[in-house]
Amino acid sequence: MLPERIFILTGAGTSAESGLGTFRDEGGLWTQANLEDVASIDGYHRDPELVLDFYNMRRKNLAGAAPNAAHFALAALQDAWKAQGGAVFLCTQNVDDLHERAGAADVVHMHGELTKARCESCEAVFAWVEDLTVSTRCPACGVSGFVRPHIGWFGEMPFEMERIYEELALADMFVAIGTSGAVYPAAGFVTAARQAGARTLEINLAPSDTADAFDDARYGPATQAVPAWVEAMIAGEEED
Repeated sequence: MLPERIFILTGAGTSAESGLGTFRDEGGLWTQANLEDVASIDGYHRDPELVLDFYNMRRKNLAGAAPNAAHFALAALQDAWKAQGGAVFLCTQNVDDLHERAGAADVVHMHGELTKARCESCEAVFAWVEDLTVSTRCPACGVSGFVRPHIGWFGEMPFEMERIYEELALADMFVAIGTSGAVYPAAGFVTAARQAGARTLEINLAPSDTADAFDDARYGPATQAVPAWVEAMIAGEEED
């Protein structure tokens, strides 16, 4: 029987073929920058210009990227499942907007979004595609010096965790795509899903750190493995 509710977690490997750098592979973003300097609240308060410039660079990189076949396939799966009364909950560790640009709906960004900023003074969150500087004024309260990327940095709580665990508890199937299995709490989602009785599947370029926790696996580039899996699901060939 096909699963009614599918929880999909995507990671950096989903967007890598769109030209967006992964984090932990050789040459990845965190091999080019010191974590404590560019991805922590302490680093931001110590040298905000360095941090803002790092994310300005990433925002420019994102502007030149386009969704790939994996993004489009997941959007198609959402539409197909909705049409038959089911649901696909799409949660991403990525801070890009490629899922949305491919047509996906209601994407939960647990680590934030590059195309948004927030004010530490009034806590407003707003769309932002331009460069951020230390003199950027919050459009909500007008105060400058407190606007930062809407990114969950290391040591900060990821976004929408209550909703995420609620959806994991309801899922009939859990699928992790392009994730390393090295970053918590996301690395623990497969365990939570299994405890709730969900079938689990890993789709990745190579086995992740948590590969042994999955019932099934498909390995290969995301632009090939994800569309193939989605095609099989829509055709009814991937049943529990």
